[in-house]
Amino acid sequence: MDTLKSMRVFARVVEAGSFTAAAQSHDSTTGAMSRAVADLEAHLRTRLLNRSTRRLSVTPAGERYLERCRQILADLDKAEEEASGAHERPAGTLRLFSFASIGQHYLLPAISRYRAQYPDVTVELTMSQSAPDLFGGGSDVAIIGAPSLSDSEMVSHLLGSTCGILCASPHYVRSRGTPEKPGDLAQHECLILNTPAFPPHEWLLEGPGGSELILVRGPLQVNIAESLVVAIRAGMGIGMLPLYAAVDGLRDGTLVRVLPHHTLQNMNIYALYPSRKFIDAKTRTWVDFLRTHLPEVIARDKTLLAG
Repeated sequence: MDTLKSMRVFARVVEAGSFTAAAQSHDSTTGAMSRAVADLEAHLRTRLLNRSTRRLSVTPAGERYLERCRQILADLDKAEEEASGAHERPAGTLRLFSFASIGQHYLLPAISRYRAQYPDVTVELTMSQSAPDLFGGGSDVAIIGAPSLSDSEMVSHLLGSTCGILCASPHYVRSRGTPEKPGDLAQHECLILNTPAFPPHEWLLEGPGGSELILVRGPLQVNIAESLVVAIRAGMGIGMLPLYAAVDGLRDGTLVRVLPHHTLQNMNIYALYPSRKFIDAKTRTWVDFLRTHLPEVIARDKTLLAG
């Protein structure tokens, strides 16, 4: 049995949540992944995973072993990177995490431009609405949006600031009218975007008269901005969209801005990575690239607000 290979398989199965998902990411088969974990359990003489037809769960012994596996594999990867000159030449797999909408609108186009400069780097992008465990070794860099960051052992870089705006479809405003002031929203269907960064039913609008908190309820609540765009375009109501999720609809006319002198849910975008003595070249160049690229893209999007 190749112990290191089996350790990698075990760690990947836990990260992926199933043998099938792990097999797909490893270009292997479900059976091969299952056998590798079973061989590892036999070698250790302990059960690492509880298996059922619906889900996997890690046993207490598996949790302890997983932590050690991650440390060993991270040290091994680092040794291989150092030996191959990875601290000088960007190469290998760059594992990125991003909140879903930021990843779709900002990171995927950025990755294309980055790889044009560094073609030896391949990218593995994971998008979710839940914060990542960077110390667990699943990602090299996370790109998240938040009003601010709490104290953390992570290295952080502020990449830019954006905001939310209220949008509706042309059909909705023709049939229901347009609110003239924040208080008028009580007479409208308000669609809710539920994300970790802000209370979903509180819209704190910033405008010429200062701040005004509006409590909202509505017929639909979703947790992905792109899903909310579909609902708004269908005429279901007025919704708060991050600017980056709204720009395409504003440009092609399928969305119109409501209360155009107000913004809400101001948000910073950060790059985070674990504090290390040595940062490999692919991580360093990616973060440096984003620090130049992303402010330019955010500034371009904000020109819509001034128009």
